[in-house]
Amino acid sequence: MVVLDNTVGILLAAGCSSRFGSDKLLHPLPDGTPMAITSARILKTAISRVLVVVRPEATRLIDLLAQEPIEIILCQEAVNGMGASIACGVTASAQAQGWVIALADMPFIQPFTVAQVVALLHQNTMIVAPQYQGQRGHPVGFHHLFGPQLRRLEGDNGAWQILQQYRSQLTLFACNDKGVLWDIDTPEKLRAV
Repeated sequence: MVVLDNTVGILLAAGCSSRFGSDKLLHPLPDGTPMAITSARILKTAISRVLVVVRPEATRLIDLLAQEPIEIILCQEAVNGMGASIACGVTASAQAQGWVIALADMPFIQPFTVAQVVALLHQNTMIVAPQYQGQRGHPVGFHHLFGPQLRRLEGDNGAWQILQQYRSQLTLFACNDKGVLWDIDTPEKLRAV
């Protein structure tokens, strides 16, 4: 097996925020930082190369992301769902030895959790994800051998099909990070968190 030495973080930031009522990825967190920027920075703490997948028309978000040490990937197919965004990010980093896929509306994941996903990928784990109180969370790491399947994804289910089909190759690690379960879909959810 190939030892992972080139892990890429992919932050999915191409959604339309339909349930939030406004562009949630631009919504400031309590410290004033927009949600997507916080999520990108957290991913960047453990991964040197981070790609953020966005819709081409998300110009304000693109302008903010351009100030960060990350790469911006414009995904023309983003309207086709999260699967298309994952495929776009993986295609843009085809030489990676693994990917850590995170969601831009999950800004409360702790940096040490991302680092643990990366560490397990470096140990040739095939698929890895954190688990909080028995529930699988995010981000999810994939070994490069899943590249072809990830590049073919489409629709709104993201990588769910891969996770189901290859359950036996999924490594879950217990963590004390509630943020792995907190996706912010509504203003009420943000206030609750």
